[in-house]
Amino acid sequence: MGKFEELKVWQRAKDLAVYVYKLTSHWKDFGLRDQMRRAAVSAPSNIAEGDEYGSDKQAIRFFRVAKGSVAKFLTQSIIAREVDYIIENEFHFIQEECKGISAMLAKLIDARSRTSL
Repeated sequence: MGKFEELKVWQRAKDLAVYVYKLTSHWKDFGLRDQMRRAAVSAPSNIAEGDEYGSDKQAIRFFRVAKGSVAKFLTQSIIAREVDYIIENEFHFIQEECKGISAMLAKLIDARSRTSL
């Protein structure tokens, strides 16, 4: 524990957050932009915070919050696509990253659950 920067799921979630900041930098709809940015930043932040805790039980709680943030961000991205704020290939990239990050978090939660028994 405590080496969150080495976690591939943290790296991938952080990279997605950076992508979102760049993608939304020109948006005039500050409400949706800010919501998307907060949700995107929440995922790697919660992964980092959870990994820094001393117990797997505490880490798992934060990893679950991160998984929820990914789902929230994907929902906001669907809305952004449907109102034509993002184009199809941008949405597809986001969708695939969210699915991948969520799957990685599920595996991390499962692994940490088995070690905390």
